[in-house]
Amino acid sequence: MIIKNVKIYTEDKTFAEGEAAVVDGKFAAPGAADGEVVDGEGCYMIPGLVDIHFHGCVGDDFCDASEDAIANMAKHEASIGVTSICPATMTLSEEDLHNIMKTAGAYNGTEGAKLVGINMEGPFISEKKKGAQAADYIRKCDTALFRKLQEESGNLIRLVDIAPENDGAMEFIRDVKDEVVISIAHTTADYDTAARALAEGASHITHLYNAMPPLNHRDPGVIGAARDDEKCHVELICDGVHIHPSVVRATFAMFGADRVILISDSMRATGLTDGQYTLGGQDVFVKGPLATLADGTIAGSATDLMGCLKVAVQKMGIPLEDAVACATANPAREIGIYDRCGSITPGKDADFVLLDADLNVKAVYVNGKKQ
Repeated sequence: MIIKNVKIYTEDKTFAEGEAAVVDGKFAAPGAADGEVVDGEGCYMIPGLVDIHFHGCVGDDFCDASEDAIANMAKHEASIGVTSICPATMTLSEEDLHNIMKTAGAYNGTEGAKLVGINMEGPFISEKKKGAQAADYIRKCDTALFRKLQEESGNLIRLVDIAPENDGAMEFIRDVKDEVVISIAHTTADYDTAARALAEGASHITHLYNAMPPLNHRDPGVIGAARDDEKCHVELICDGVHIHPSVVRATFAMFGADRVILISDSMRATGLTDGQYTLGGQDVFVKGPLATLADGTIAGSATDLMGCLKVAVQKMGIPLEDAVACATANPAREIGIYDRCGSITPGKDADFVLLDADLNVKAVYVNGKKQ
């Protein structure tokens, strides 16, 4: 297949007019393909998006522990341009976590977005910053439990979230830092504690600014510690609800686009109408882009990753070239799958999206097959 008349997003984070080639579901060198010719009509051609933190969409949730739910989510995600998914768990009972991991490990769906990992968001978090997580199942970091869950998932867990101020957290980091990306999340940690966790081997911050102390000029907390550690990458939810546009712009200025990862944190209402839904067993009320618990606590997002990318560019002033990298190459690198996705490079899976000038999705391809 040849895709002509497109503006191709390059590994240099620029757009180059030209054509791309696909052979046997992989990107190929220009001129190497024949057969079907697709006229891109001047669209942007970007890699398929990689969402490493979302919970659900179109009525389903990863924590439903259902292969059908994963398949339905994968189909929807692909339809809006997300071609690789790393869904997140919640703070649930051990029994539920075991069932979720076993279900993911058994999943072998071949349609829609690819299940490339799991983000284990609970239960090793702080009760004081639990957000929409259930307090009843919060527990200390447990290496044996993590490894059992990892085994049951078929080694799909790519990120594990912890509150570093909790007893045993530093030991946990030392135990598993070579096995999984460790993320600081749902935490009351001060600067020194967060900096120590990063020095021990943590390297990621879950939804920066949310469920953690704010950045203060005398007490910079997790945000300041993350800024000072150049190996640390941070997640941002750019749905227009979680973070003010000015703060998003400031974050890109502080961290640089190479260290920012756009996520959706979307829950099961995403792709559906306003109404009452659930997240982690708790009732969630959705109105427009805002999803909250009964007490007003923000409970995930009702915006998918492509929607977040559009908000970042069109309403927050982030350059398209940077936003694309933060939703493709950066997350792919973070969870160790950049060798097969995240850029339009010969040899990688032909997962790509065609966007018009207004960033509307015109077509999505997974392994060279139109979705």
